[in-house]
Amino acid sequence: MEALAVRLSGLDPYVDGAIRIVAFYDTLMRRRVDLPALARASSGLAECVVGLRLHGAGRVVRASPLGTEASGPPSRASSTAPITLDEEEIGTVWLERPGPSNPLDDILLDRLAIAAAAAVERYEPARTTMADPALVELAVSSDSDEAAGARALRLLGFAPGLPVHAIAVRSRLPLDRVSALVCPARLVKAAPLTDVGVILATTVDPARLPAGVRAGIGAAGRPDRSWRQARTALRFTTPHEPVVHHADLGALALLAELPRDVARENTDVAAIARVAADPQDLETLDAYCATGSLRAAAVRLHLHHSSVARRLEQLGRTLGIELTRPAGLMRARLALATWTLLDD
Repeated sequence: MEALAVRLSGLDPYVDGAIRIVAFYDTLMRRRVDLPALARASSGLAECVVGLRLHGAGRVVRASPLGTEASGPPSRASSTAPITLDEEEIGTVWLERPGPSNPLDDILLDRLAIAAAAAVERYEPARTTMADPALVELAVSSDSDEAAGARALRLLGFAPGLPVHAIAVRSRLPLDRVSALVCPARLVKAAPLTDVGVILATTVDPARLPAGVRAGIGAAGRPDRSWRQARTALRFTTPHEPVVHHADLGALALLAELPRDVARENTDVAAIARVAADPQDLETLDAYCATGSLRAAAVRLHLHHSSVARRLEQLGRTLGIELTRPAGLMRARLALATWTLLDD
């Protein structure tokens, strides 16, 4: 193999450089270097600042060609590559080359990413986002005893006694991508449970959730209690309100405890079910209940307020409720929320 490498390197200077880079990183991996040593060695090879970032941990390592930690704010990355472990993107490596790119930069970054993944697997095994579903289920299960739940959390990487948010998610996006967005700088773990994704995190930024994701967020505390809250909150999500905090539901959360048969037999809920046969009527009612204002509903629906007023008048007759009165609006909101739970 070495003889072949020598022959190939004599044919093309690019091939020679590529082979030397591969051999360089093979040596580093055999020596089992950690991430800081890997960054320092890479910056010397690249002759520019090299950076590594782990998404789950929020950890950033930057090294200068002098073999020291890079000072000052990061410059614009001249080229980047993802760090992948077990088919999950767990971080990024980059070069901060001030001048034109080197033809061998892509090869260097590719080998650096592979070496970084090996270092993470060896020294930081808890930093991948996706976790064993059985372990996550044990952490959030109300049936497991307290000691088993605490042990599961420790194995997932959470410090003992640390309050944890549970998030129930339905999304077409990969769960690891959603998790990285909602908690970019702290430890986060995720796993699919039946048809719902579970995310466990110490902090949550719901504003970072991408469009198309439905999420119910439980309060920070014990994961089993937070998970029950998150599942309940997820049931209250709608296209207009795709993210719901359980704490914001208040007394509305009690609706989730109603037996389905009892809810279906309620007069107002049955009337909502009839209205729901017309998507336009349902959209109008949902906008009005969400905003509590005819004009605000008109803005949300992109209609003139007089058109919305006519629709609401007709809907009021169908429901048998005076929607423009506070008591009528409350009845409609409760009935719509209850019907939404039945449709879950």
